[in-house]
Amino acid sequence: MKVFISSLISGMEAERAAVKRAVERLGHAPIMAEDFGARPSSPQVACLGGVRESDLVILILGPRYGVPQAGGVSATHEEILEARNRKPILVFLLAGAEPEDSQVALISEVGGWEGGLFRQEFASPEDLEDKVTRAIHRHELAHAVAPLNPEELKARATRLLPALERGYGANTLQLAIASGPVSAILRPAEMEAPSLIAEMQQSALFGSHPIFDRAAGSRSRLEGEALVVDQEDGHRSGASVRLWPNGDLLISLPVPPPARGMGLPVVLEEDVASKLASAVGYAAWLLSRIDPTERITHIVPAVRLSGDGGGAWRTRAEHDASPNSGQFPWRQGEHEAPVFLAPAHQVRQVLSMDARRVIEDFVVLLRRRWNQD
Repeated sequence: MKVFISSLISGMEAERAAVKRAVERLGHAPIMAEDFGARPSSPQVACLGGVRESDLVILILGPRYGVPQAGGVSATHEEILEARNRKPILVFLLAGAEPEDSQVALISEVGGWEGGLFRQEFASPEDLEDKVTRAIHRHELAHAVAPLNPEELKARATRLLPALERGYGANTLQLAIASGPVSAILRPAEMEAPSLIAEMQQSALFGSHPIFDRAAGSRSRLEGEALVVDQEDGHRSGASVRLWPNGDLLISLPVPPPARGMGLPVVLEEDVASKLASAVGYAAWLLSRIDPTERITHIVPAVRLSGDGGGAWRTRAEHDASPNSGQFPWRQGEHEAPVFLAPAHQVRQVLSMDARRVIEDFVVLLRRRWNQD
């Protein structure tokens, strides 16, 4: 495994040497700016290339931020931005440090990636070496359970989406997440634990990213291996969450038609984005709840927007300008195929660290799929 060591070089020599010893003791290959030597590319390009080449990034944060580069941020900041939606990251903070203002902002930014990063403080280079050794070992154990197979994850994410029900009519947004490496995250007793069910219901109703209607009740049951927590909306299916023992998830949310428009088949982009943001946020919370030690390192999210006939995709402004008229194509289901990010497999951290990008990209992909001829 190749491990990129990211930090200031000046003033952090002892800490970088400690991390290098930990990496090499475990039989892995450290990637460090000090070892690049003469290259035709700039140091910036070389370092960012090292991040892309690595399998794991270790970030060491002390009191100093570093000199801003041409892009307005320090070299270390550039490295972590490059890594954050591509590589697993282990963050180590110097305890008792008095960071300068720019470093405070970086630490705050990293701290804002809630649930997305392993973080630990260290008191000395020796303490750092010990903690890095243990953190890498835990990371190895997660990968040792089974090798990561991106194609299998993508196929599994597709299989999580149920067969479409014709005649239902209303539009439904579904977020399926296949988790890897393959492992048993929850024991049978944990799947049936009242505490897990209660927390899932509580977060779905009142959490930071609610997905349930507070005016409706909720229920839970087992369907095969999956734990299902859902709501009913009269004779229609309401919002639901399905959780499997391996950490796979399926979140289904109804997307009601706009209030104005005489019942014409319309999908509002802002409504889709709002529902997707809630689903992504809830998924990040649930993975953190069932797997706090991050045995799940990668995911493949798949998103599908389904509904009989499809209808027109509009922005709210477009619909407000013409709520009772427009072109409303009738389709045969081609618009309901799931969409994936590129690449389809992502580090688990994207759900919390890069949720905005994930949501924006999925909305664009859904719009293209919905509007394709």
